[in-house]
Amino acid sequence: MLTSLFLAVAEAHDAVAGASEPGLVEKFGIDWHYVLFQGISFLILFGVLYKFFIKPTTSAMEVRQQKIESGLKYAEDMKVQLAKAQQETAALIKTAQLDSNKIIEEARKTAKDFADKIQKEASERANDQFAKAQQAIELEHKKMLADARTEIARLVVTTTERVLAKKLTEADRASYNETAAKELTNV
Repeated sequence: MLTSLFLAVAEAHDAVAGASEPGLVEKFGIDWHYVLFQGISFLILFGVLYKFFIKPTTSAMEVRQQKIESGLKYAEDMKVQLAKAQQETAALIKTAQLDSNKIIEEARKTAKDFADKIQKEASERANDQFAKAQQAIELEHKKMLADARTEIARLVVTTTERVLAKKLTEADRASYNETAAKELTNV
């Protein structure tokens, strides 16, 4: 159809050119038949090239372009996910730091309480031992005083017996002991 249209245009042109003087195309020695066949050959060649080379190449380029676009979109998504993951990681680290500081503070408090408790117990034990030592000293002092009184009374009786140079009866000895004990308790 394209060929017949082209031939009709060429004949119309020849008719107009033939009526007047020779046409410009004929001056240069161009034959319309060869031009027409070359045009048809060009169209056939263009159709074959388009169908077998240009169309597959453009579709392959479109596929590659889509892959590139999807890859770029995927990269953008990954950047967003990476930023989100970094934020989450930073938040987790901050939370972990706060928790660890809290645990450390609790451990310090517990250690201080424990040290205070141990110190208090040690102080109480020392005070108890000191009180027991005081009581033991007092008991020892009382015992020593009692022993000293007994010994002094015995010495007084013995000394008095020797001074008087006579043997005393048990009643006299008891009387002297009693008197000596009273005097010693007053001292």
